[in-house]
Amino acid sequence: MNLAVSLVVFVFFIMILSVAIVGLCTYLLDFIFDISFLENGFLAFFAMLLISVSIGTSITALLSRWMVKPVHNLIKASENVAKGDFSVTVKGSNIPELESLASSFNKMVRELAGIEMLRINFINNFSHEFKTPIVSIKGFAKLLKEEDLGREEAQEYLDIIIEESQRLVNLSTNVLNLSKVENTEIISEKENYALDEQIRRAILILEPKWSAKNLSLDVDLESINIYNNSSLLQQVWVNLLDNAIKFTDNGGKLQISLRIINSSIRFCLQDNGQGMDKETRKNIFNKFYQGDTSHAIIGNGLGLTLVKKIVDLCNGHIEVESHLEKGSTFTVSLPLGMKMDS
Repeated sequence: MNLAVSLVVFVFFIMILSVAIVGLCTYLLDFIFDISFLENGFLAFFAMLLISVSIGTSITALLSRWMVKPVHNLIKASENVAKGDFSVTVKGSNIPELESLASSFNKMVRELAGIEMLRINFINNFSHEFKTPIVSIKGFAKLLKEEDLGREEAQEYLDIIIEESQRLVNLSTNVLNLSKVENTEIISEKENYALDEQIRRAILILEPKWSAKNLSLDVDLESINIYNNSSLLQQVWVNLLDNAIKFTDNGGKLQISLRIINSSIRFCLQDNGQGMDKETRKNIFNKFYQGDTSHAIIGNGLGLTLVKKIVDLCNGHIEVESHLEKGSTFTVSLPLGMKMDS
């Protein structure tokens, strides 16, 4: 029974009940006091009106309080949520509309609780990621002030300071890029460009890293032009490649391919590195999440989050397949989006 039907039944029930009670009261008064209300039209009308209003008002007050109780509970729960309490829930009702409202409210509160948890985790993780290199830089800077410090030792400390400073730069850059992407709804500044050449440039940018680990690269890129924002997609390829290099052991192999499949662009990056367990795969795109904490010093857990946001913004899709000790495969699918020449 929906809300409209419930209200009609409610009003009809009150009317019938009021008439019945008025009739009964009239009969009792006539019987007890020997007053013929039915013979005195005016007196009968006045008495019935007075009794009907009194009884109707009383019944309406009692029943309406029962009917609007779920609404009052919802208002109270909303006030608690406004104060930051995301543990509240409201009970449903026999009326479908109120039951649906309660269900939607409870779902909203659960989602808000999840968002709040992510926000708290983001702040805590960001504070930790930002504070750690600063503390490190401060500590080694103090050591450099010691007069009896050897040249080699001083050079080592300076290298650490440079690395930690670069880590801060990367963290700030990723946070700014992520903030910009999260506040972008429509991609602008699109252009036609060679996607395969862009990926080759990303590989060359990271050449010092994969060369230092003696990685072999199997690159198979189909010549493809795309109409999109080149600076955003450049971040996708660089972050994916950098992540694959980071988690591939020395002497490992990367396979990079680019194809058009069913009118869609398919980029595939496969490594034979350490791989990921189920929990890591589930959270790999969350902010600051790092499944392998041994590599935390060379990352900040924002690269893949940025990749996912950009791919979603481009109406694309990213998938991850991975098994421990067997490596990982990242697959990015993007719409071709070619701009035809007029």
